[in-house]
Amino acid sequence: MLDIPSEHKSLFQLIGEAAESIDQQAYVVGGYVRDHYLGRLDETEITDIDFVTVGSGIRLAQKVAEKLQTDQVTIFKQFGTAQVKHSEFDLEFVGARKESYRRQSRKPIVEDGSLKDDQLRRDLTINALSWSLNPNTFGVLHDPFHGIRDLEKMIIRTPIDPEKTFDDDPLRMMRAVRFATQLNFTIEPKTRAAIKKMAHRLSIISRERILDELNKIVMSPKPSTGFKHLFETGLLNEFFPEMVNLAGVDEKNGQRHKDNFWHTLKVLDNTAQKSDNLWLRWAAIMHDIAKPPTKKFVKGVGWTFHGHDAIGAKWVPRIFKRLGLPMDERMRYVQKLVALHLRPIALVSEEVSDSAVRRLIFEAGDDIDDLMTLCRADITSKNEWRVKKYRNNFDKVEKKIAEVEEKDRIRNWKNPISGEEVMNVLDIRPGPMVGRVKDRIKDAILDGKISNNYEEAYDLLLRIKSEMEKQN
Repeated sequence: MLDIPSEHKSLFQLIGEAAESIDQQAYVVGGYVRDHYLGRLDETEITDIDFVTVGSGIRLAQKVAEKLQTDQVTIFKQFGTAQVKHSEFDLEFVGARKESYRRQSRKPIVEDGSLKDDQLRRDLTINALSWSLNPNTFGVLHDPFHGIRDLEKMIIRTPIDPEKTFDDDPLRMMRAVRFATQLNFTIEPKTRAAIKKMAHRLSIISRERILDELNKIVMSPKPSTGFKHLFETGLLNEFFPEMVNLAGVDEKNGQRHKDNFWHTLKVLDNTAQKSDNLWLRWAAIMHDIAKPPTKKFVKGVGWTFHGHDAIGAKWVPRIFKRLGLPMDERMRYVQKLVALHLRPIALVSEEVSDSAVRRLIFEAGDDIDDLMTLCRADITSKNEWRVKKYRNNFDKVEKKIAEVEEKDRIRNWKNPISGEEVMNVLDIRPGPMVGRVKDRIKDAILDGKISNNYEEAYDLLLRIKSEMEKQN
């Protein structure tokens, strides 16, 4: 008997009875079965469960919906599939099929097939596991490609020849890397070699499908594992060459710089340990992205990367657009953190003015805490004394930020004087002058020349008016 939650078992038995009533065999297949044997059912949020039937998936879905007394059935006639919504589950039904592919498309030619045919088309052995649900064979495991053995050995492997698997559907290469990363499994040598050989085939896959797998890698417990696989197999160069260009070390006069690719992966892992924010993790990926074009050797100083923060911020929209990432406030958040990631460490000196701290708080706004998380993640030295020194420095910076913010209330600051008030007091029309006056008031507050309140801001506006009248 299956050792699974009772509500799941009852549902599976109902589906098996529905299949039996229309003389079809039904099986639960893929992720649910895999996660059961990994002992992950309790820790993963199960929402989608896949079922295969020898016969019509649509007919079985309709019969299951009838037994569940629900009309929440969505039929995809073109694909021969159907979805039934029940409780928190999306139950996906498909008829067993065999597939063949044309070389320049990942859309298969589909024919009806047996359970074995259906398992042959699965991407990985660990995803080809299935249980029978019919009453007389309920819970019987079908494991034709030794997926249980691969789970025990923690191996990622394809059911059939990996080159054929990846040639048919190149997205499976990204999925192999993703599962290896999420499960902390090893990619079996023959499968890994095939990914390296077939990496160029990723070009026929849509950026949306690639990005979906990439973001799952980014959100894994240790994302560097996935990027290491992507880099070493050549997959990363197919869609993110800027990141590949970070790799490598130059030497001049006996001086070397750190490898910025592996440094970036360490920063990403450090960030992942502290936050599940996908976009903060993307900021970690992008923070040094413009180091290659800004790299310069300065005699007496060594290797420098001046301006990589500003140039990197300019690159963010272009890279986001090409990868299919959102071009909205999430992109602007990443852009902001890339632009500001060097600023906090510059505030360590005791002589740093409050105005410099105010400007950082003003520019970072509500993202100041995420910025500090990124900055701390950027400490990757193997020298324990240096790490301790940098951490102590950031403690000082955070203390300064807290003190200035408590006193001046600058976070998410808005100008006390509106544009309309500027026009009324100065008797001017809309135009650049309004913006210049508001900037002068803003700078006076950030530089500490006046307090952050309406009264002092209005007094400054009156002084500006007096100056303008004298000039005229």
